[in-house]
Amino acid sequence: MTPKQPTEDLLRDLAPQVLGALIRRYGNFDLAEEALQEGMITATQQWAKKGIPENPRGWLIRVSSRRLIDSLRSESARKRREDKTAAMERQGPEMFTTPLETGPPREDDTLALFFMCCHPSLTSASQVAVTLRAVGGLTTAEIARAHLVPEATMAQRISRAKQTIRDSDVGLAMPSREELNERLRTVLHVLYLVFNEGYSTSTGSDHQRTDLSQEAVRLTRMVSGLMPDEPEVKGLLALMVLNHGRRHARTSPEGELIPLEEQDRSLWDRDLINEGLKLVEVAFEMGTVGSYQLQAAIAAIHAEAATAAETDWLQISGLYLTLERISDNPMVSLGRAVAVGKAHDPRGGLGILDQLEDDKRITGHHRMYAVRGHLLEMLGELGEAEHCYREAAARTTSLPEQRYLHRRASEVKEAGP
Repeated sequence: MTPKQPTEDLLRDLAPQVLGALIRRYGNFDLAEEALQEGMITATQQWAKKGIPENPRGWLIRVSSRRLIDSLRSESARKRREDKTAAMERQGPEMFTTPLETGPPREDDTLALFFMCCHPSLTSASQVAVTLRAVGGLTTAEIARAHLVPEATMAQRISRAKQTIRDSDVGLAMPSREELNERLRTVLHVLYLVFNEGYSTSTGSDHQRTDLSQEAVRLTRMVSGLMPDEPEVKGLLALMVLNHGRRHARTSPEGELIPLEEQDRSLWDRDLINEGLKLVEVAFEMGTVGSYQLQAAIAAIHAEAATAAETDWLQISGLYLTLERISDNPMVSLGRAVAVGKAHDPRGGLGILDQLEDDKRITGHHRMYAVRGHLLEMLGELGEAEHCYREAAARTTSLPEQRYLHRRASEVKEAGP
């Protein structure tokens, strides 16, 4: 980080590191999070006047630690907390000059925090919610909107997740290799969902949150370093890197959504694209093929095409078919519908959509209408396509998607008889 980086961005980057350090030292998730929030407010106020300190991470840990100790004092009715507070105070200034506070950032604090949020005692929904809160830095309101539930419901879900973590007495520590193997599927799933929430924000005025997707990439790199022989870890990292490499071309300067076929490919980050292509090769050479590797292979075919017209849709269609056979995910079927429509006949794609009509997981989803509208437009059935685009726009909670779908509907209407 450079001193010129805006305070808000710097604090966002530091938050999971500092939260991990506080939990590791004091062991209380709720109090650590509250103390961090107060510390960040203080930092925003003081850094604006005095400038960013030389060691912002150490500064934030020191201030947040003081807030946390004050909270522990206020709850000193319990003897154990009284003893713990007294012990902390006896350490004096030295407690703020250990390598924890003054040394370089401990990357494993953030990774350990992530693994704690992925504790197997939590439900999948709770794992994602508490990870987005603690590691991603999203507010409870933002997480609630992303999951289409009331804020109060999400607040209760996160609170219960924290309580479960406390009751499990798991602490902030890196899991063993055996535990890593046991949690791998869950860990990759949460990383995938966190990345997707940053890559294509499900609600609000922004189409993407690059800070969130970038954090997911960083954590996945760390997991890959811990488990270098796992092909699906490599596959997920490849998928993220390839998609993240297109971030600059995915929206206009005004924040408008630009679909893949219309993107200026000269804006793609070629270093990341090339890294992703290499990772795909490595992942497939490792033997067992899983869903993340297949998704990464699809992303690689898009990345290798010099223009949208040169995309090998026939190969993509085959990969989607294989992916559909090993994963029970209606979104995969939506992708195959588009690929079949591009590679063969839009009517074939529409047939796949018809088969999804009874799947309650996706019935009424805006992407069903958007894909149907796209395939109908390819067939020249513009009136029905317009209707589907407008229906999709009415069902999405993402403002950039709404604007794009309304624009497509208007363009289709103008192109009609």
